[in-house]
Amino acid sequence: MNDHPVLARIHLNPHSRDVQRDLQDATQMHRTVMRMVPDHLGDSPRLQAGLLYRLDETDTASTLLVQATQLNPQRLPTGYGTADLKSLGPMFTALRTGLAVRYRIVVNPAKRERLPTQHKGQRGRIVPLTGPDADQWWHRRSTEAGITLHTLTPTSTEPVRPRTPSTSRMRHSLLRYDGTATVTDPDALRNAILHGIGRAKPYGAGLLSLAPATTA
Repeated sequence: MNDHPVLARIHLNPHSRDVQRDLQDATQMHRTVMRMVPDHLGDSPRLQAGLLYRLDETDTASTLLVQATQLNPQRLPTGYGTADLKSLGPMFTALRTGLAVRYRIVVNPAKRERLPTQHKGQRGRIVPLTGPDADQWWHRRSTEAGITLHTLTPTSTEPVRPRTPSTSRMRHSLLRYDGTATVTDPDALRNAILHGIGRAKPYGAGLLSLAPATTA
């Protein structure tokens, strides 16, 4: 197994029926992405593979980023897209306290609802956060992840609705954040990159991308 995860950047083919299906169905997208990791990983294959992914979309193109300890893009459906594969080892080595970075992440800001005292022992439902509450959530989670935010630009994305019988009514509200930050705890940051941040990781949330920030 690799010491560091690898990242596949897959430029999706908009004419592929498999791509068109996956862009409409988060459960199918998850299944397609999981084809890239080794078989026989046990009861929690996504966790065992350290798999995280994110869909970056513009008006003209869709790019799928997939991170895991091992990836084989050749296992994707024929004609799905073109993939570039690289090790994240150099990035992990470069992380140091005080490093200025640009970041991007899609997250599912949420909190568990507090129930009245008469419902002691019961668990409240998960409530999505929006607006300033979501921004505050990201500030808190990013600090725990070892970075101090300087700027953040939220962008709403389409809600994710997994299509399985057990989750037919479930919906994940996803929000993308872009901005700049400074590394404060490289070890915590490496852990956050490896394991992701927040909920809804099987549906395209939690993958933190970093790049060196350009200085004037």
